[in-house]
Amino acid sequence: MDLNYLFHRQQVSLMMADAAGGVEAQRAHRALAQGYAARIARVRAAGGVSYPLRGL
Repeated sequence: MDLNYLFHRQQVSLMMADAAGGVEAQRAHRALAQGYAARIARVRAAGGVSYPLRGL
């Protein structure tokens, strides 16, 4: 997975959480951001190897 993509999606999720109108939406977007952070950590633990997305 491409690290730049994961970082971008994490930041978008955090911005969406900040802009969310309700508590449930905030929680959902923050949960997505946490999931992206976990994926970023796994890629980094594997030596920082990232793979480009296919078809983009």
